Amino acid sequence: MAINQVIVSQFAKDDLREIISYYQSLSQKYVEKTISEFEENILSLKEFPKSGRIVPELEKQGIETFRELIQGYYRIIYEISGDLVNILAVIDGRRNFEDIIISKIMRVYGKS
Repeated sequence: MAINQVIVSQFAKDDLREIISYYQSLSQKYVEKTISEFEENILSLKEFPKSGRIVPELEKQGIETFRELIQGYYRIIYEISGDLVNILAVIDGRRNFEDIIISKIMRVYGKS
């Protein structure tokens, strides 16, 4: 499967900005590491778009469109659409994922 582009949605950028903002005053080193790993992970999707697993909580509901990469505490949610990979959200896995994912996916598709 050839992927021409990996797009980080504005929503995912906002999620990452929120994470960075929270940790900025606590540890600049952690922030730099998180950003670096995030960039590495999303770039890897260009070559290996199916490397992320199908999101288990959604798969239980019969929704197999969304995949995720795990990065530390974070779950990078994305979908493959033709020759594009769309990064939809970055969610802290320590939070109630099922409540959060529904609202985040709805905002991406304009159904809020």
